Amino acid sequence: KLYDALHGQYIEPDSEQAMKSLNVLCVRLVFCLYAEDAGIFGEHAMFHDYLASFRNKNMRRALIDLFRVLDQKPEERDPYMDDDLAAFPYVNGGLFADEDIEIPKITDDIIEILLKECSEDFDWSSISPTIFGAVFESTLNPETRRSGGMHYTSIENIHKVIDPLFLDDLKKEFQTIREIKVKKTRNERLRAFQDTLASLRFLDPACGSGNFLTETYLSLRRIENEIISLINEGSMVLGGLDNPIKISISQFYGIEINDFAVTVAKTALWIAESQMMKETEKILLVPLEFLPLKTNAYIVEGNALRVDWESVVPKSKLNYIMGNPPFVGYSLQSKSQKDDILSVYVDEKGKPYKTAGKIDYVAGWYYKAAKLMQNTPIRTAFVSTNSITQGEQVAGVWKPLYDQFGIHIDFAHRTFRWDSEASLKAQVHCVIVGFSCTPIPAARWLFDNGSVQAVENINAYLMAAPNVFVESRKKPICKTYEMTSGNRPADGGNLIIEEKDYDTFIKSEPKALPYIKRLSGATEFINNKKRWCLWLVGVSPATLSQMPLVMKRIKQCQQDRLSGADDRKKLADTPWLFRETNVPETAIVVPRHSTKDRKYIPFGFIGREMILTDAAMCIPNAGIYEFGILESNVHMAWMRAIGGRIKSDYRYSKDIVYNNFPWPTPNEQQKAKIEQTAQAILDARALYPDSSLADLYDELTMPPELRKAHQANDRAVMDAYGFIKGTAARTSESACVAELMKLYQQKISAAQSE
Repeated sequence: KLYDALHGQYIEPDSEQAMKSLNVLCVRLVFCLYAEDAGIFGEHAMFHDYLASFRNKNMRRALIDLFRVLDQKPEERDPYMDDDLAAFPYVNGGLFADEDIEIPKITDDIIEILLKECSEDFDWSSISPTIFGAVFESTLNPETRRSGGMHYTSIENIHKVIDPLFLDDLKKEFQTIREIKVKKTRNERLRAFQDTLASLRFLDPACGSGNFLTETYLSLRRIENEIISLINEGSMVLGGLDNPIKISISQFYGIEINDFAVTVAKTALWIAESQMMKETEKILLVPLEFLPLKTNAYIVEGNALRVDWESVVPKSKLNYIMGNPPFVGYSLQSKSQKDDILSVYVDEKGKPYKTAGKIDYVAGWYYKAAKLMQNTPIRTAFVSTNSITQGEQVAGVWKPLYDQFGIHIDFAHRTFRWDSEASLKAQVHCVIVGFSCTPIPAARWLFDNGSVQAVENINAYLMAAPNVFVESRKKPICKTYEMTSGNRPADGGNLIIEEKDYDTFIKSEPKALPYIKRLSGATEFINNKKRWCLWLVGVSPATLSQMPLVMKRIKQCQQDRLSGADDRKKLADTPWLFRETNVPETAIVVPRHSTKDRKYIPFGFIGREMILTDAAMCIPNAGIYEFGILESNVHMAWMRAIGGRIKSDYRYSKDIVYNNFPWPTPNEQQKAKIEQTAQAILDARALYPDSSLADLYDELTMPPELRKAHQANDRAVMDAYGFIKGTAARTSESACVAELMKLYQQKISAAQSE
């Protein structure tokens, strides 16, 4: 509210200088409000009362004077200044150093908000420093956040990163030490452990408003305060003793491209330092001096993909890299962001990888971290969009890191929805990946939907399976029918007849009826939506000339194609035809997109009476056996692990999912059983002719006959793979995918040896 009120008072409120000034002004005001309530300034209501004395005169001048004084040592100040101004302490730290910021006119409304709502009605002393993240994000409009890929991180999600990365181990070590019975030995170990905590160095190379650094600092200081309490056992520390606090915000390093976020991050760390010092005072029963600020928060402004991270902190001193780098998909990247990635994702010869142009922006942070970690014990954990662990991106992002740097994944959180604490929540689906180069941990930890499992290996698909990279392939890896795309109309909508227009069209142009066919993509196929097209393959010019409405549509299609790119212009020579004209006698339909809420993507059969668009794919001439395999939970598990996603919905890929799928080698009896159970699925669907596939495959309303048919088909397919034999664990989806990845490895090895 204060931000908005101040914003409106600038002469050019949306100019770069005004926005920068406003951001800095708001951070300064919040720091002063906090310092007042936390007792840092000394007297109660000192900041409020100083401003209140200017209520009916120039408060703008009062703020300018105050900010200058807060940046001056007492000996440098004007000896004749007013006592109420001279009473403010020297802050240091650079927060009040810039005198070039613009401070607008302070209206009565702003005075009321600042003095009443921000000061009198609110206690800032116990505020979470991470609130600055929400303050920061709320000042940026949604488009700015999207283009920059910024997503504010909640405390809960921060701990999903830092706990398995280092905090859990530190807490275990501390617990072991505190249980030592011999006091002298315990205290010696506690002091040594405190020194260890004070020696750790942390880097967040996309630190934003500093939440990861701030929460890590708070977590370590809470442990340190427990250490101080145990060593002193409640006794008062005499004033002559050194400050027992060893952990400092100077252990924390950040890189951030936004200048305002840099200021916010530093301020958040200072507030965290102040709060924890207050907690230490309660233990020692003596006051500790907070101002002037003595420790530095090493937050560097810059583009992290262009900055040398060792110029911020040498890797010989660094222990952990962590954070939440920008979420920008490869199709949404600006030219400069694409250039950033191409400058980072390079092979040993310094040439960009061929796949570098089709990977998410966040991948650049993975590459730079992996490179920095070489020959060090540094460990890293990042939050990322789940797209880098799905589909074609997996090989593009991860294969260079494995091949070039020998990284391994130590822990991971599989896909979960990332909730922000800001007012405009960013709806994204994320993963967390912790990785390093050496040494390999005894156990890897895989987190999934609230559960955690110790596993031998975590691969780049975040599966407890071998390290494989399923790369794009033009032909199936196994001997089976090839999958093709549907027919692209490329017609500007002129050869397509929508349901609302169908009756009118055939009434006006009855001669066209023999040349009209049902048209289906994924949406039409799954939802039984009616759509038609003019299918004019082989129709003579004389016949076409007798249908004026058809000719009108053909003419409009030609004009649309002529206005397009070169490859589209070529199609203007045959404006009565789709770009492709493939109509198999029979084929299995494979919808390209489907909701994640279905256990099974509904496949099905079509004949020549149906024209398939490129929103779906098909497998010409495939039969009931192939349908049974593809509609099974085995294939669906492979699709969920290997396929891409749109948000969290399925995106089926011919070159990634289908062509790399390792088919079973059943005996005749097993194959006959699969054909039987596959037919039972079609028969169960036929019992409900008025229901669409969307209705039938809704998990809440799936008919029992259909569910039983699928379960029988699942068992038959798993038996063909040999998954039912042996332990029950092999029947779980993750175990199933692990076995499929082993089969995939075998197929690849066999193909390479031929």
